[in-house]
Amino acid sequence: MRRVAALDCGTNSIRLLIAEENPGASAFTEISRKMSIVKLGEGVDKNKAFLPDAISRTLAALKAFAAEIAEAKVEKVRFCATSATRDAQNRDDFLIPVAQILGITPEVISGDEEAKLSFLGATQALSKSDGPFLVIDIGGGSTEFVFGVEQVEAARSVNIGCVRMSERHFKNDPPNQSEIDSARIDIRNAIAQAAEVVPIKNAKTLVAVAGTATTVAAAALNLAEYDSELIHLAKISAKETRRVSDWLLTLTRQERSDLGYMHPGRVDVIAAGSLVLAEIIKATGLESFVASENDILDGMVWSMLNA
Repeated sequence: MRRVAALDCGTNSIRLLIAEENPGASAFTEISRKMSIVKLGEGVDKNKAFLPDAISRTLAALKAFAAEIAEAKVEKVRFCATSATRDAQNRDDFLIPVAQILGITPEVISGDEEAKLSFLGATQALSKSDGPFLVIDIGGGSTEFVFGVEQVEAARSVNIGCVRMSERHFKNDPPNQSEIDSARIDIRNAIAQAAEVVPIKNAKTLVAVAGTATTVAAAALNLAEYDSELIHLAKISAKETRRVSDWLLTLTRQERSDLGYMHPGRVDVIAAGSLVLAEIIKATGLESFVASENDILDGMVWSMLNA
């Protein structure tokens, strides 16, 4: 059975999924799934370039992942870089050593391709009777909106990721009302841009993937610590999402850090990310969202197994 490895390199984190084909089944066998918060996109919104330290952090994490990939004896590897790498003018300073470490050509995928892979990963195991789906992937630099039932019918990527919104708007800890209002205007304008292409009000089910959504779900479920099994496919009401977002926006960095389910790498950006999520749900008019642990990584695996 074929074994593959997918690497998703975003603005805030780099993640690895090693999986094995499971012929005749609707799911693959997960061998390893890991994440490292590297903040590759630190300062990219302002400078349009990677910082040397950010590149070094990311390459160090990649080398550890590469060793695991080699040990797993995979047949195919796919590395996809997203928002921060799309925006960085010095991206080759990062991509050339990536190619040397992995021995493959790294991909800088478009927002549309990112959206399609997220949709594939998030909806593969869902009942098509729950469609049409609106899949949203709140990343560090961008947020993808994808609409469809069995395949993507419309998609748009907009620059309202949790890192970008935090760096652009939040100067105080916790942010003051003026900063929150400024971020909310920015977010609503971006949602309106997405809605010009994606029929966000026509969805039956809103599926939210990636760390912002799953962390908000953990908060709404009042978990003592992060539990992916309890979080995956949990339905969180719009009212609870707004409550959690409003609450996170009042906490200091230390108070956010003290939450048992909070990944250290999300402490600085979760408040902005939760605001993005709350505003998206409000714009759709839906009463809840489904939190999914399956995302672009899963879509990348399926793209290799189905090739």
